[in-house]
Amino acid sequence: MSGTSRDPEVLEITANAGVVQARQRVRALAQECRFSLVEQTKLITAASELARNTLVHGGGGTMTAQLVEERGRRGVRLVFTDRGPGIADVELALTDGWTSGGGMGLGLSGSRRLVDDFVLDTAAGEGTTVTITKWVRR
Repeated sequence: MSGTSRDPEVLEITANAGVVQARQRVRALAQECRFSLVEQTKLITAASELARNTLVHGGGGTMTAQLVEERGRRGVRLVFTDRGPGIADVELALTDGWTSGGGMGLGLSGSRRLVDDFVLDTAAGEGTTVTITKWVRR
C-alpha cells in the first residue's frame, strides 16, 4: 500500500457489545479524520451493518480499523473478518434490497453504497472478509 497509515486497531466482535464498540470506535475515527456529519453517519451505518453481519452470519470475528493516507487523501479503512460459512451466492447478497432479515435492511449492497471503496472476499467454509474505505471529501 502506498502512503502512510497509523497502526491498525483490532476489535473482537463476538457479542452485541462488540457491535456497539465497533460503532463507537468508527465514530471516533471518523471525527478524528474530520468527516462531515453526513459522511460520519454513512461510515458508521455501513460499519454497524457489517459488524452485525460478522456476528450473526459469521459467528463472530474481528474489525480492524485504521486511519489511512494515500495519494494525498485521508480516510478510514475498516476490515471485517469472520471464519463463518462464507457467502454462498455473492451476486444475490450484493443485490439491492436483498436482506437475510433481522438487520437494518441495508445488506451488503447498502453498505457498499455508503462507502468509497468496498472489497468482498468470501469462500464457502472459509469465512468472509469485507474491506471498506471512506475518504474525506475535499
